[in-house]
Amino acid sequence: MKGPRTLWARLTAGLVLLLALSCLAVGLATTTALARFLVGRLDDQLTASGGRFPASLEHHWPRGAGNGPDTRGQATGTFGARLYGRAVTQAAVVRGDSDEPVPLTPADRRALADLPADGRGRSLSLSALCEYRVVAVPGADGDVLVTGLPLRPAEDTLHQVVLVEVVVFAAVLAAAGIAAAVMVRLTLRPLRRVAATASRITERPLASGQVAMPERVPDTDPRTEVGRVGAALNRMLGHVENALARRQASEERLRRFAADASHELRTPVAAIRGHAELALRTAEPVPPEVTRALGRIEAESVRMADLVDDLLLLARLDAGRPLDTRPVDLTRIVLDATADARAAGPRHRWELVLPERPVIVTGDARSLHQLIANLLANARTHTPPGTHVTVKLTTTGDTVVLDVEDDGPGVPEQLREEIFHRFVRADQGRSRTSGSTGLGLAIVQAVATAHHGHAELITDAHTTFRITLAHTTTMTR
Repeated sequence: MKGPRTLWARLTAGLVLLLALSCLAVGLATTTALARFLVGRLDDQLTASGGRFPASLEHHWPRGAGNGPDTRGQATGTFGARLYGRAVTQAAVVRGDSDEPVPLTPADRRALADLPADGRGRSLSLSALCEYRVVAVPGADGDVLVTGLPLRPAEDTLHQVVLVEVVVFAAVLAAAGIAAAVMVRLTLRPLRRVAATASRITERPLASGQVAMPERVPDTDPRTEVGRVGAALNRMLGHVENALARRQASEERLRRFAADASHELRTPVAAIRGHAELALRTAEPVPPEVTRALGRIEAESVRMADLVDDLLLLARLDAGRPLDTRPVDLTRIVLDATADARAAGPRHRWELVLPERPVIVTGDARSLHQLIANLLANARTHTPPGTHVTVKLTTTGDTVVLDVEDDGPGVPEQLREEIFHRFVRADQGRSRTSGSTGLGLAIVQAVATAHHGHAELITDAHTTFRITLAHTTTMTR
């Protein structure tokens, strides 16, 4: 069984437990003291009686007679016994105005015979009577006189006191528990404000560029522990806010630079490509080495143009620019992209698994086409010829799932955590047949995120890149 987890519950339970232990200690002390007092008073009564009642049994004086001890003052239940030579000669108990003989068993007789005649009180239990407190004193005729009083009245009094203590202590514990809960809750209110502030801060999307953190802990009294914690937390929040602001400003400058540089590079790259194509189309004879150089210039300009387009797309997605969202037939895009991949990689074995009805998603058709094309190019580029690549499109509830699975060598384990980062290339462990910028999967993740989805890598027997998108509908034919 687990105990309370919250600090409020633990402090309240601790206070109530301490009070309960205190009440138990007080109860035990008072009960023990009262028991000793009641037994001591019985011993004093027995000592004061001086053996008059058992002496009256010895001399057979009638009760109330003027020539013998007067036993009318004996309380009901008083026990008396006379022993001579360790043998019990008489034993009686006072019942109202008469004395009744007490039947004794051999065990009772031995117990009475073993009592030392020293005038000290002792507890004794007789089979015909309840628990008694007895005192044995020597008689005038060489005998032993035993006088006893029942312990039941003292036990009843003790039980009543214990019952009263239990009721009072229970009421005190209940009231103290409520008061302690209220007091601890009020005492911990500043700490709850600190926890609430920290919780609100953790809910802010700090990784998405939002750096404003206006929340601060109101309790900053340096004379209290919570105040010192609050002041330290406020200072830490200030430092974090400044660091995030600087990071955000640096990222904004980097995004603007990437966007501006990509935009500015598009024109000269296009010009270089155009001039190379024009030079290759001339009717004048051109030396073979010049033709090869112009071909390389054209190929590299195409590759550079693709890199510029990728950087520009990432810069736009990072800037949070709205996409041209409209209903898009994702099935058609998958068909076209797979056909392009099959043409570019005829030595791969391509398999397409599509639902019976076209799947319609809300998004940007151009960026979605680039997402799928990048996944298929990744599977084609980083796997050897003959690899089986399966493109599977399924719908589940209000989401659509696109899986691109291949049975190639797989992604190296050291790259799996950062495979969707920029400029990360999984060339090690996979054959590389063409150049790679390391931006393809980063664009996949960025486009999926812009469509309220996500991309993930699943590595089991095969390598699967899974894209999950939201907001799907199904169009009937």
